[in-house]
Amino acid sequence: MAEAETARISTAQQGDATLEVSFSGAFVLAASAPQQIQALQELPASIHKLVLKDEGITEWDSALLILLMEIKQRCEKQEVELDFSGLPKGAQQMIQLASEVPERKGAAHDGKRDSFLVRIGKKSQSTWGEVTGFVTFLGAATISVGRMLTGRAQYRHSEFWAIIQECGPKALGIVTIISVLVGAILAFVGAMQLQMFGAQILVANLVGMGMVVEMGALMTGIILAGRTGASFAAQIGTMQVNEEIDALRTMGIPPMDYLVLPRLVALVIMTPLLVIYADVLGILGGAIIGIFALDIPPVLFFNQTFSSISLWHCAQGLIKGSTFGLLVAIMGCLRGMQCGRSASAVGEATTSAVVSGIVMIVVADAIWTYIFMTVGM
Repeated sequence: MAEAETARISTAQQGDATLEVSFSGAFVLAASAPQQIQALQELPASIHKLVLKDEGITEWDSALLILLMEIKQRCEKQEVELDFSGLPKGAQQMIQLASEVPERKGAAHDGKRDSFLVRIGKKSQSTWGEVTGFVTFLGAATISVGRMLTGRAQYRHSEFWAIIQECGPKALGIVTIISVLVGAILAFVGAMQLQMFGAQILVANLVGMGMVVEMGALMTGIILAGRTGASFAAQIGTMQVNEEIDALRTMGIPPMDYLVLPRLVALVIMTPLLVIYADVLGILGGAIIGIFALDIPPVLFFNQTFSSISLWHCAQGLIKGSTFGLLVAIMGCLRGMQCGRSASAVGEATTSAVVSGIVMIVVADAIWTYIFMTVGM
């Protein structure tokens, strides 16, 4: 491929206030920039008009347009009249087209960093917006549940059962693996300490209480946050991108009824059932360690387990599980409804749903634990 001809710029002053700039050669990205370009960076104060002429431009592309836009901006800054009628017709049209829509004010990054107080103010505004958005969404969801209880909610029953299947039976696999391993880990960690006192049998108490009161509900909630909450956010966020939610509003169908309500109710119903399943599998996982590693007779292990837990302990786990399911559904649907109109926004909404859901689960778990300890039953 032949090397592009060197681009050249020459200047000649016409009178006291006019400067004529001639272009020749190849102004393409593959060629080096003309050395004479530095002469146009600072125009003399006496120059009030700049005339651009074509004196043999052999070829040009966006390199010429970039150069001309820089010259145009320099002339505007120094209030110098610019005449580019002597340039190729195509270049004139491109410059006019680029100048048709002015740059939006504040679009360009000025490189200045906000002060500490300004950053605090912006963060406070953002946090307050998150809080108000959450409260507004919670109120709308409550109203939607009220419409369902009175038989006025608009949603598809077939989709509701499909969501129940997605939240419940399809999550059994991952819940099984995690619950068995968590129960086994609790038994193994407890055994290392209890063997020092010859109290290996108390591993059954540790596993039973730990799974029923705390770990069963907590691990199930975290699993659902990463699995179901992310799914809700991605589904609703994609509908937001495709303007399907706008279409529902146009047809007079409340998105809260059609999209949020089935997911909310389904997860609140299925989470306690998954918690019960996780409790049973966790106890079995602990029993595997107790029976085969600690040589505890199976009957003795299960009798010790059942004697250490009560209905109140089971109720604590179920209350926590229901709360966790509600929070996961709210955060997943909320982030989906708040999603932007791009593919990257869907990813951000999904990530935010998982993070927010896990944080809310941990906070709710701490609150419920404090309440149960205060009640002391």
